[in-house]
Amino acid sequence: MNVRRHHISGLALAAVTALGAGSLSACSSDSAAAGNTDKFDVVASFYPMAFLAGQIGGGHVNVSSLTEPGQEPHDLEISAQQRAQLEDSDAALYLKGLQPSVDETVGQSGLKTKIDAATLTKLEDHGDVEHEHEGEEAHSEEEGHALDPHVWLDPVKYAEIAKGVGAAFEKADPDHAADYKKNTEALVKKLDALNTQFTDGLKNTKTKVFFTNHAAFGYLAERYGLTQEAISGVDPDSEPSPARIKELQQEAKADGVTTVFYETLVSDKTAKTLADDAGLRTDVLDPLEGITDKSKGDDYFAVMESNLAALKTALGAK
Repeated sequence: MNVRRHHISGLALAAVTALGAGSLSACSSDSAAAGNTDKFDVVASFYPMAFLAGQIGGGHVNVSSLTEPGQEPHDLEISAQQRAQLEDSDAALYLKGLQPSVDETVGQSGLKTKIDAATLTKLEDHGDVEHEHEGEEAHSEEEGHALDPHVWLDPVKYAEIAKGVGAAFEKADPDHAADYKKNTEALVKKLDALNTQFTDGLKNTKTKVFFTNHAAFGYLAERYGLTQEAISGVDPDSEPSPARIKELQQEAKADGVTTVFYETLVSDKTAKTLADDAGLRTDVLDPLEGITDKSKGDDYFAVMESNLAALKTALGAK
């Protein structure tokens, strides 16, 4: 295995978490378990990247996440300990443009294998409908808009990224290339099936418009012929202006909108403000930036299926 190795301390060995094939439950976000192990050590920037690494790497990888469960990933600032964690690992898997602190740290690291998920699929500019996170690096030259980084919410694009990650693992750790290839094919097959579920489930609905307080669902909306309306745009915690509330109230009536969606990692205040004023329901549509005990599912697929169920109810699927 052509993986860079350092001496392994007893403390580091004791901190290693065994990761079963196809499971992320054994992944550690503790930096003590991040590097210097006898496995292929992968540092992921946040949950969607860590999930891919665990699914593809199976028992051959030791995965850690820079973003703790329940932490808003956009707010992450890399600590000195996490910088050391990256240097002691074999690979970094991240999504450039989502977490500037991660982008800078990975760029400055001496890691041989740096996997940027943003290069493994085509990112799109969703314009003013899609919020741009404060401090995010703009990848688009068009009108200064940042490209929307929320590609993992589209199963098709997530599958494209999975293929690229699998190929990178095969190259970096050729001793286990056959297993990485097999695991990648299995994951892509599951993502294809998820795409079919969404396509069939959202094909025939009473309305195609849904309201969110966090404009993270541009790719999902585009994939399945829906229209996302974000309440307050840039900051999911900010209160919408009276003019915006009035505009959305009118649109709710015109388009038959029944539900305002909020998420688990930010306040539901904005969504409830609109829902109360417009006489609408509220429900969770999870952008899957992290899994917590409030998540409606314990992994990517379970939460996405919960999202599909919520959308079908809100949109009046027939």
